[in-house]
Formats: sequence, C-alpha cells, structure tokens
Amino acid sequence: MKNLKDKFYFIATIALFFTSCNSQMPADQNLMPTPTVSTFAKGADVGWLPQMEATGYKFYNTDGSQKDCLQLLKDRGINTIRLRVWVNPSNDKASGHCSKEETVVMAVRAKKLGMRIMIDFHYSDTWADPAKQAKPAAWANHSFSELLNDVYNHTFDVLSALKTAGVTPEWVQVGNEIPGGMLWPEGNTSNWSQLAQLLNKGYDATKTINPNIKVIVHVDEGNNNAKFRWFFDNAKANNVKYDVIGLSYYPYWIKKDYKETVADLEFNLKDMASRYNKEVMVVEVGGEYDKVQNTFDMLVATIKAVKNVPNNKGLGVIYWEPQGEKSWSGYSLSAWQSDGKPSMALDAFKE
Repeated sequence: MKNLKDKFYFIATIALFFTSCNSQMPADQNLMPTPTVSTFAKGADVGWLPQMEATGYKFYNTDGSQKDCLQLLKDRGINTIRLRVWVNPSNDKASGHCSKEETVVMAVRAKKLGMRIMIDFHYSDTWADPAKQAKPAAWANHSFSELLNDVYNHTFDVLSALKTAGVTPEWVQVGNEIPGGMLWPEGNTSNWSQLAQLLNKGYDATKTINPNIKVIVHVDEGNNNAKFRWFFDNAKANNVKYDVIGLSYYPYWIKKDYKETVADLEFNLKDMASRYNKEVMVVEVGGEYDKVQNTFDMLVATIKAVKNVPNNKGLGVIYWEPQGEKSWSGYSLSAWQSDGKPSMALDAFKE
C-alpha cells in the first residue's frame, strides 16, 4: 500500500463486497446449510412395541442384561423407525393401538435416540394390505368429496401433532400396500382417477407440513416387475404425486427362497428408479424367525440389491416388526428369540 488513503480504500472495497454478497442471501442462509441426510436407511417397523412393553414383555441384550428395545435395535445398526397410524383403532393387543397419540409418543422416543422417522398411514382403523382396505368407521358413509377431505385432514392432523412435539418425519407413506388401491370401494384401482385424487390429498397435506418430507407410495411383492409397472404406469397416467416407490419383499409369503427372487427384486428396483425417475426403498422385509442364517443372508442380499440401484436412488431397507417375538405376537417373521434377545439375523444391518 502506498499510503493510508490507499489502505483505507482497499479495506472499504472488501467490506462492501462481503456486504453485497450477504445481502443477496436470505437471512436463514447466512449460516452454513445443514447437509442433506444421505446415509443408507436401515430400519425397523415397531408398531407393536408399546403394547409389548405394556403387557410386560422384557427385552434383553445378548449378555442377558435387560435393555430398551430401541437401543438394542440401534446397537445393531438400525437408524430408522417406521410407525403405522390407524384412525380410530381398538385396544386389541395385536390389532389395535397405533393411534395418533401413541404414534407421537413413539416418534419422540425414537428421535431422542437419534433415529430417523417414517410414518405409514393406513387410512383405516386396522390393518390395510392387498387383501383389505377398509375405510375407518367414522368415514364409512362419507361421499367421495368428503373422503378427499378426510385423507387430507387426517394426514395433516397427525403430522401437525408430530411437528408440535418436535418431530418432522423424513418420509410419509400415503397408504399401505395398495396394489388394489385404498379406502375401498371409492379408492379401488378399478377407479384410478379417484385413487389418484386420494393419494394426492395425502401428498398435499404432507407437503403443507414440510415440503422436504418425501412421500412414498407402497406396493407389495417387490420382486414382481409386471405388477409394479402396471401400478406405476397407471399412477403416472393419472398424475399421482409422490417421491419414492416403496416395496415389500417377503420371500416367505410367495413360497420361494430369497435366492430364487432377489435378482428379480434388484431388477425391479433398478427399473422403477429409471422408468419413473424416482427413488426406491424396501419399506417392509422379513424372514423366518427360526431360520436365522437364511434370514441373515436374505437381509444381506436385500441390502446389497437396494445399494446397487444407480445414482444413490436406493434409499434403504426396513424390517417389519423385528422385535415382535412369536410367543407374544404369533408372527413367524420376527427377528427375535424366545428368550427376549435379538436374533443374530439383525447383525446384517451392522456396517
């Protein structure tokens, strides 16, 4: 610098430059942005957990010490919790609960452990799946236009309650296993135009809460490419709005070992991602509780299939009710032992 005047001019110019840069940025962007979560989702659907605990079921680590179930899952690499929501459920031990209030409590509990959250809307008072999509009793006599409002309001109400409790889910599922549609008969796939409107109401309510929440549309038999093409071709033709294609994969229910079908699963995952330019995710998977090695190997293969989807469009794998031990639930595809300890099959989720 030749003199103080030049030095002053230089400093003022630099200050003006940085002031100008900052003035062009929204106030909330002056700080470094929070990085987008890109970690592979390794999950567990644990809708039965509160009831299990309420009936006195105890969970144990491999060393025999009693431990919180969510912590046991986290110790095995699980980083995501999926929670189903029913509209006005009964108090039945295995086929009830999962109300808005219980869902909020579970979501808060999972978040405190650093878990990511997925909310699965069944739009029913009980199980919704390919064989049954019964409307909630309170909506039974509603017109189609009223059902559209019901879907929007219920979705918005539950997500608002979660937000108030400090939880914004990363994913929201609009409907559960809906190859035949939902809210029968109005939302059956025999009337795609109406089904599309119902799905879009769930999407709109979700995005109103937070536009960053990813909306999932979920179909069963993840190895069945023809079924998925039929469903999502119709979804596209009817302008269904969604972000992620969710798949179930249960070799047990299709009466084939995973070795016979996992290549078909991988092909379908890749085809869905490329054909519709969407992210994909196995949102339900399960193996036989008493065939530990086979279930472990199936999980390893499933995780690999999802990770093999190009461009990081394979988001994750979620085990359905791993903690739902058979003596309590009667369910044969848990990943828990009769002594209350996690099955070694869950080690497939460890890095």
